[in-house]
Amino acid sequence: MTVATKESAPDAPGSETDIAWERWGAQDPYYAVLTEPRFRTGRFDQGARQDFFLSGELDVAHILNTVRRYGGESFRPSRVLDFGCGVGRLALPLAAVADEVIGVDVSPSMLAEARRNAEERGLQNVRWVQSDDTLSLVEGQFDLVCSHIVLQHIDVARGRLLFQRLAGLVRPGGWALIHITFAWKAFASTFGQVPPPAPPEPPPTPGWRERLRAFFLPSRPPSPPLPEPVQSDPEMLMHFYNLSELMFLLHAAGVSHVHLEFVDHGGVIGAHLAFQAADS
Repeated sequence: MTVATKESAPDAPGSETDIAWERWGAQDPYYAVLTEPRFRTGRFDQGARQDFFLSGELDVAHILNTVRRYGGESFRPSRVLDFGCGVGRLALPLAAVADEVIGVDVSPSMLAEARRNAEERGLQNVRWVQSDDTLSLVEGQFDLVCSHIVLQHIDVARGRLLFQRLAGLVRPGGWALIHITFAWKAFASTFGQVPPPAPPEPPPTPGWRERLRAFFLPSRPPSPPLPEPVQSDPEMLMHFYNLSELMFLLHAAGVSHVHLEFVDHGGVIGAHLAFQAADS
């Protein structure tokens, strides 16, 4: 797997990121969601499958406990949106507590696998919807909107618009819990951001021997280019969001309180943002 950063030059809608995610969905869908070697397609046995979906149950319990801590113990969502649902890791356990769950993902292969997983469990209250930059196929509003370890793989220009759209899909009085990333733990001196590259060293001034050799000796032909390295995994880009920009969007949407919980995934610092939509 290649994990890279991309701080600028956002992808065109539906281009590199979406194509790479569909490749992940087709060849290694479970590993693409949780990048642990035992979730690779060739090693994904029954024990790994149980652990994979157990992690989803634990994350859903955390989401519900967080909302109930701030919104009241009686909170029970009737209609839920899981953005970036992948193979259904969160959507399936959400279906056990909600009347209707809508799982949204950009990858048709991910959605097909999620549908198979739901059918195996006999779930009738989950629908799977193809994603785009405006979530144009998502209808209505939701008691709970959640997204976990998803926006980090979408370039910031697109992700900001999706974040704003997700906030707008929460019904008045409903809740959202959205995970975002914003810093590398390793770069403390630059507050979590990749430091700018050092300026290149100026080339040395050639001495008289080098100038004489260049004058009398013919130049060598350029070496043939090296072959491109073989890479079986698609790129999995990491993007960091500006918290101030996201807070501005929530303030403009009428959100009065945001509850933030820091998370650290392998040195990538992020946060769960829990917020309630303003009552109409």
